Amino acid sequence: MAQRMLSVSMSSNLTMSRRMALTMTLAGCAMAMGGRTTMASSRPSIGATDLRGGIDAASQGVVPGAVDAQSKKLAAVIAEAARQNMPVFLPPGIYPVSNLDLPDGTRLYGVAGATRLVYSGDGHLLRSEGAKRIELSNLVLDGAGRNLGDHAAALVHMRNVGEVIIDNCEIVGSAKTGLQMERCGGRIDRNRITGAADYAVLAIESTGLAITGNMVTDCGNGGILVHRWTKGADGTLVTGNRISATRARNGGTGQYGNAINIYRADNVQVIGNHVSGSAFSAIRSNAGSNVQIANNQCLASGETAIYSEFGFEGAIVSGNVVDGAANGISIVNFNEGGRLATVSGNVVRNLSLTAPYEQSDTFFGLGISVEADTAVTGNVIENAPRFGLLLGWGPYLRNISVTGNVVQQAATGCAVSVAEGVGSALIANNLFERVPGGGVIGYRWHNVASKELAADAAGFPHLTVMGNRVA
Repeated sequence: MAQRMLSVSMSSNLTMSRRMALTMTLAGCAMAMGGRTTMASSRPSIGATDLRGGIDAASQGVVPGAVDAQSKKLAAVIAEAARQNMPVFLPPGIYPVSNLDLPDGTRLYGVAGATRLVYSGDGHLLRSEGAKRIELSNLVLDGAGRNLGDHAAALVHMRNVGEVIIDNCEIVGSAKTGLQMERCGGRIDRNRITGAADYAVLAIESTGLAITGNMVTDCGNGGILVHRWTKGADGTLVTGNRISATRARNGGTGQYGNAINIYRADNVQVIGNHVSGSAFSAIRSNAGSNVQIANNQCLASGETAIYSEFGFEGAIVSGNVVDGAANGISIVNFNEGGRLATVSGNVVRNLSLTAPYEQSDTFFGLGISVEADTAVTGNVIENAPRFGLLLGWGPYLRNISVTGNVVQQAATGCAVSVAEGVGSALIANNLFERVPGGGVIGYRWHNVASKELAADAAGFPHLTVMGNRVA
């Protein structure tokens, strides 16, 4: 954004006003000049938006702390600025507003942590549809816990916007979702989203979206969701976010309570996030093909920490740390078309036999479970109260390679399906230590169906078991 370069001087008996110093800091503008930085007494005071080449909302009658709602005045200022392709600056303070529909070209800026738009009720806070570009920066967008209208999916709702930029904002206290974006591109960057009754961010059928560097906490049903109405290419980046205390207010068995949730969205990257205290999964990909889940910290998950499940082809799960969960990493649902993955270089530890719902046909206390067309290599699993590794389930096992893993302190090192109709599995060069139930044991569904296979697997021609050490 162009910034006016100022060259000013003043006599030695004048000092810069506090207002001028503040506005210069807010604009973040370096004043380029030779000699001393001075200001002539004949010059008027210059606001932050003058430095930006924009409009100061206060000069147009939009003032903080007003008794009456500022919605109509602010909407008019935003519309006029958008027509002129100029930004609007809101000085620090509290602005009670509602039902702001943002036109194309909206650029609304404030002072981080100090410019607060508080939802005054009867509808929505901010919404835009069909715009090419919308920018929001350095604002606090406060839902104040007030009910949103039936038409409002979220406190901030963007639909069919080519490029949305929401940067360094706080989105707090939404009675529904904090931010919902449908068929939008752009970036959601460096924001703090807290206290949403439903989700922090719901992005649907995105078009080149990056969700990066945000802090998300204390949301009722989920953190960051990347969804599609129909399965297809999406390409959203979810990187470097810090997500904590994700609850499952609506209950269920995994539909809610996930810190990061991918649904039907292909080609998504979930990389370098720090997730703690999710009611269900830290990262859950449902029917997301070509998903990459790498280098994440997943701490104290209530159910399976990392999931790739149902109707997917292609998943890379690598370099993650899982500490505390009912299950560590699950690459499953071959019966629904879930296949083709690598699971490598992960540390999975401190698992539990309990989860947020009663077990029926479900195992908990598992380190890593996989089913079809998957390589599992170089992982370390510690303290799994049921199985360190679970390969297949009933007849749902095909083309599994498990090599070079370390499993210690597990009830059983590796359980592999030997039910009728299973495909091939290679289990080689793994180290199993402190596994009282055995190193490699065959199962038919829930039932033990073999002795120690690390010593002799000749009775099961679909298995190649060699070079493993059981200590």
